[in-house]
Order: sequence, then C-alpha cells, then structure tokens
Amino acid sequence: MAYVIAEPCIGTKDSACVDACPVDCIHPKKDENEHAEAKQLFIDPVECIDCGACVPVCPVSAIFALDDLPEQWKSYAATNAAYFGR
Repeated sequence: MAYVIAEPCIGTKDSACVDACPVDCIHPKKDENEHAEAKQLFIDPVECIDCGACVPVCPVSAIFALDDLPEQWKSYAATNAAYFGR
C-alpha cells in the first residue's frame, strides 16, 4: 500500500515531505525542472516503502495511505502513478 498526495497539495508544493522521505520517491523536487510547472507533488507508488514519514510533516494534510484516501480524492492515486509513468 503506497501513500498518495491529494488535492490539498495543489498550489502549495511544500517540500517537507520530500526531505522526510527516506527513499526519495516524492517528486518533483525544487531543483528539478518540472517543479515550476507541476501543480502538486507526487509519490511514486512503486518506490514508496509505506513508512509514512511524509504524513506528519505535510502542512496541508495532503498525504494519505491508499486505503485511507478520501472518496472525493480517489483519482489522485492514478494521478500520482501517472506522473511516474506507472
């Protein structure tokens, strides 16, 4: 079960979750070209090790375990995966 970044991240893109991730699976980082154009950050569902380290540091509570993703944001699981071509 991977974690998913949902709608509250749009426009915020706080990178605290990037810094907290021990496996570097949250992108785009501030130093990546895609960061300026991206509306939000994304979690790679294959690389995510389900540690949950990103959840408590998110200032807008945008990160959810896949099983806990609110119904209105279910589409964000596919959005996160698509960013990584998965």
